[in-house]
Amino acid sequence: MIGSAQAGTGAPFAPPADLAPLSPAYDPWDPIRSLQAYGKHALTSVEFTVTHLCNMRCEHCAVGDSLTMAEAEALPIELMLRRLDEVEHLETISLTGGEPTFSMNTVNRVLIPLLKYARSRGIRTQLNSNVTLDYGRYELIAPHLDVMHISFNYTEAEDFHRIGFARTGREVGAVAAGRMYERMMDNARRLADGGLFVSAESMINYRTHGKMKEIHRLVGEMGCSRHEVHPMYPSSFASGLPVITKRQMLEAVEELLDARRRDMWMLFGTLPFYACGDDPLERRLLGRLAAEPNVTVRNDPDGRNRVNVNLFSGDVYVTDFAAVPPFGNVKTERLDDVFDRWQAHPMQRGLNCHCPAAGCCGPNLLVTDMYYKDVDFTRRSAIV
Repeated sequence: MIGSAQAGTGAPFAPPADLAPLSPAYDPWDPIRSLQAYGKHALTSVEFTVTHLCNMRCEHCAVGDSLTMAEAEALPIELMLRRLDEVEHLETISLTGGEPTFSMNTVNRVLIPLLKYARSRGIRTQLNSNVTLDYGRYELIAPHLDVMHISFNYTEAEDFHRIGFARTGREVGAVAAGRMYERMMDNARRLADGGLFVSAESMINYRTHGKMKEIHRLVGEMGCSRHEVHPMYPSSFASGLPVITKRQMLEAVEELLDARRRDMWMLFGTLPFYACGDDPLERRLLGRLAAEPNVTVRNDPDGRNRVNVNLFSGDVYVTDFAAVPPFGNVKTERLDDVFDRWQAHPMQRGLNCHCPAAGCCGPNLLVTDMYYKDVDFTRRSAIV
């Protein structure tokens, strides 16, 4: 399956042949690449929050508190393109929400112009969507997009109903939710069959940690090119959810590695395990992850090579999920200048470690706050 959505296939949604195929060897969202290229973290990725509307209210949603029933007026797209022009080392753009495709106005006036801009510059793009709406809007977007990133934490329609509408504040019928579940899976298959790189993200949490093998099987059946797996850390909207132990996370990853499809790229991220840690079981797992073919562990981009721009306020954030206030605003500042100010901040300097032996950029703010509050990672090194 590696390469199933790669350039030059002749499929309608396949990327141009002159773009390097996305693969375990080439993940332009990983901050380790810019760190190696420039000798320090550099801004290579910009994420836009393009809507606060969504047709779902998933219990684990990290931005659920910001979702609204009505949309404010967005800033001019011309301002965003001008700010992107100013980013010296820009390589990737991500579009998120809410559900970015909820409104056709957003599709036509924001998503497609940003995606066309990126394609004209050879910048790689990702759209974070639940793909539960009518296929036609995804068909409009797909020819200009590199990665359709979907959340998939289900083994059946009942899971989708229970998880996806847990916080709606209104009754959503099981039959209607079941139709959305089937449409989501069908849309993902059709996009993948058309040559688009579809990446399904699953979270290891209290509901899923014993079901990862079955979730992975369904991801494969949808034709996804990649299965992306992250532990869930309770924050913001999801702060009240039960927390599983690190050992449960470790066992879920081990079981998934045992059962996974060898031809599918598996990408793990924000794992709370480090080669400089004192737990031999955790270090053994990291060794296995490094040795397994078609498996990668991505360093967290937030605050390292990526910032998030709110399309409505213009505020610039260094992380989506931690309680860090905005560091600037695109109305008045260049993104590189905002990023440089964050790099000099004491909070960032305390996490700005790099272990070449492990290919590791250290923990993000959420992982540090949950497991490593008193640990100075800048004084640690990998245990070989």
